[in-house]
Amino acid sequence: MTVIAKTDQCTLLWRRVLAQVALHIEQCAAHPARTVVLVPYAQLMPWAHRYWGMAHPDGFAPRFETTRNWARQLAAFVPQGDDLAGDVARDTLTARLLLDKAGLSAQRDVLATPLQEAAAQLAPAVAAVPPSQREAWGEQARALLPPADEGSALRFEAVVARIALEWVLASRHATDVLFEPGVARSIDALVLLPGFQPDALAQALQAHWGGKASSLALWTGSPDKPAAGHGRVALHAAQDAEDEAQRAAACVLAHLAAGRIPVALAANDRALTRRIGAHLASAGVAVRDENGWTLSTTRAAARLMAALTACAWDATTDAVLDWLKHVPRADAALLARLERALRKSAMASWGHVARHDWASVPDVALVVAQVQDWRDSLRAARALPQWLQALRTLLVDTGQWTVLEEDAAGARVLSALRLQAGQEAELDGWGDGAGRRMTLAEFTRWANEVLEADRYVPAQMGDAPVVVLPMPQLLARPFAALVLPGCDEKRLQAAPEPAGEWTQAQREAWGLPTRASAEMAQRAAWQHALQTPAVDVLWRTGDEGGEPLLASPLVLALHLDGAAQGGADSRTQRTVDAAPTERPQPQGDRLPVQRLSSTAYSDLRHCPYRFFALRQLGLQEADELAADVDKRDFGNWLHAVLQHFHEALLAHPVQSPPERVARMDAAAQAVTREQRLGEGDFLPFAAGWPQVRDGYLRWLAQHEQTGARFRQAELRTTQPLGSLELVGTLDRVDAVDAVDTVPAVAAQGEPATLVIDYKTENDTVTRKRIQSGAEDTQLAFYAALLSHDTLRAAYVNVGERGETQMHEQEDVVHLRDLLVEGIQHDFERIAAGDPLPALGEGMVCEYCAARGLCRKDFWK
Repeated sequence: MTVIAKTDQCTLLWRRVLAQVALHIEQCAAHPARTVVLVPYAQLMPWAHRYWGMAHPDGFAPRFETTRNWARQLAAFVPQGDDLAGDVARDTLTARLLLDKAGLSAQRDVLATPLQEAAAQLAPAVAAVPPSQREAWGEQARALLPPADEGSALRFEAVVARIALEWVLASRHATDVLFEPGVARSIDALVLLPGFQPDALAQALQAHWGGKASSLALWTGSPDKPAAGHGRVALHAAQDAEDEAQRAAACVLAHLAAGRIPVALAANDRALTRRIGAHLASAGVAVRDENGWTLSTTRAAARLMAALTACAWDATTDAVLDWLKHVPRADAALLARLERALRKSAMASWGHVARHDWASVPDVALVVAQVQDWRDSLRAARALPQWLQALRTLLVDTGQWTVLEEDAAGARVLSALRLQAGQEAELDGWGDGAGRRMTLAEFTRWANEVLEADRYVPAQMGDAPVVVLPMPQLLARPFAALVLPGCDEKRLQAAPEPAGEWTQAQREAWGLPTRASAEMAQRAAWQHALQTPAVDVLWRTGDEGGEPLLASPLVLALHLDGAAQGGADSRTQRTVDAAPTERPQPQGDRLPVQRLSSTAYSDLRHCPYRFFALRQLGLQEADELAADVDKRDFGNWLHAVLQHFHEALLAHPVQSPPERVARMDAAAQAVTREQRLGEGDFLPFAAGWPQVRDGYLRWLAQHEQTGARFRQAELRTTQPLGSLELVGTLDRVDAVDAVDTVPAVAAQGEPATLVIDYKTENDTVTRKRIQSGAEDTQLAFYAALLSHDTLRAAYVNVGERGETQMHEQEDVVHLRDLLVEGIQHDFERIAAGDPLPALGEGMVCEYCAARGLCRKDFWK
């Protein structure tokens, strides 16, 4: 049990309230043991017992309960048939069944969640009506619902509201037992201690029990009156979420160092609270979180959902690999080989992986086959009990079951999904909803909804000096200090919007929370929180997206009233000496390069360190499996289309423009199929294809009039150069006959060779390549791959707007000779041990894979 803080205010509150409880017991001539005191939330029960024991050390004590806990002790609630159970795992199935019965099967997946949520919002209001009066209450409630006209724009909303109301009215509720006559005969007196939010059930019980019941206020303040804390109230404006988390953690540590224990940490923002908890854990501070966090955010839930996602028929390769990396029985070495193969072949869809012929790599083939066996076990549609059995079998076969069972959050995941041994019997009472056949997508959606609705509360540490709890649950709790993070205009609204799409008239008639009641409850909780002896209020002035934020109106009012002062930043400042990184200057003489491509030599020219890292060390970025189709993909596709087109044209020449257009389109379709490009992914480039095609064919006709003839495409060639071997693939090689003034014929009378490299970049960039002369090495390098003494080289820029132009490099033979001399000189220096410094500048560094290795941003 948390140590009671020395706060006179909380002690006086309990003394006052418990004295009133004792007076009511006396006035009713009741026995304390036959008296029930209802507190607003379960965490107050032990405190009420403790303070009663301090005030009345001898004799009997009343029973301190919540309404749910009291009802649970009186009778176990077992929902029957289509009852609203208050359990999302069951209720979401019942909601789908009710929609089917209402003829809304086509909208079932869209309306099921709103229906379940609407029923859950109505349930407290209906449960507050004595069972004998519900029929009359229901008639009045139906009159407030809009008609569900067939042509109405809000037809589905109206249908959901009507089904939700009928569902809740037809259901039995766990607290119905509190209205039974036998309960009233067994209890002499009832005392209600309401919280900040009005409780319709507590009010109904008070009316039902008459003079035997009394309602006593735990907090007697007014939400309209400015509060002045008994201690200090400090305001802290942080820059962003991380700054706010650090300052909040520092405030907690400062309170602990000053002996103010226990410290309450209000959970206004769960993500922020997790950050603060991480900082406190790194400082060795124990934290007790009373409400926990959403179960779906745990690592255990993510592992289980990864398995379901990977078994979908349209699963991506990324999703399957992500799952396999959490499978204990997957061989890590084989999995790494499989991943390398998949990234190399850029298979984004697992369906392509399963259909691919892996005969050349038998070990990878075995892994793919095993994964397919696991995935096939969850393929067929079936009812929920069979789905749970199949999922349990999959988890056992993959070794995930043991991992989940040994983890506290994992055990909670298995229990929430009814996967534990013996829980299958529970499904027998779930009615027809559990027997309906579901596809894997529906079962996955059901599992996700269950995990989203459930919570994981870690094992409690009773003596933890820091307690995480919602702000309203500070009521009547003895805390020595309070840290209130997340007090900005988004996370701490003065008038929160109540849940649901109900109208104001419906809310008032049915006793649902209204905006006014929510505002009153929020302000009351805020005023009470500020009564804590020491309070730190924190908010951020900017959100993650750079959006500026104001403090909450509650904070602004506090500041204007002069009830608070600016808080000091209590983080410990550290002086860190600057440690700039030396510019790397490795030597590559021990890593000789045998084969040199144009791209590799370009790396050396742009930045010697990049050449060292990528070419000599062989470090490479991992290719994305599911990357969007980009300009590079279009360029590769266009290269393949032109190769396909020209090779077919060489084999079967045609001159008619319509026939050439048809040939180009056929080549485009064939390459698209070969590269497994989806129509949707390739749509932006496919839309501009007619312009590209027509522009290229116009240029080709003009090019052929100069005496040029296609000879080869994608020619792979090598050329020895000392200890090196120059390697490369030429996009296209043409033979050019002499036409008029074009000196294209060699001395022996043979046609000249024209090397062509396709470009899909902006034409201005291509022109700059030509103008740079010896600085551009690509055409000169390609020329070096051929032994011809007389040749030409040019870039052909295939524009997306229908303009194809050729830019020829003049005197390419001379540039080739200079390049060869430069290659020999550069590699002689590397062999001699000259350093390879990082010299890249501008765009060379912007898109460099070695940027993280050279640490350019941290140089002296």
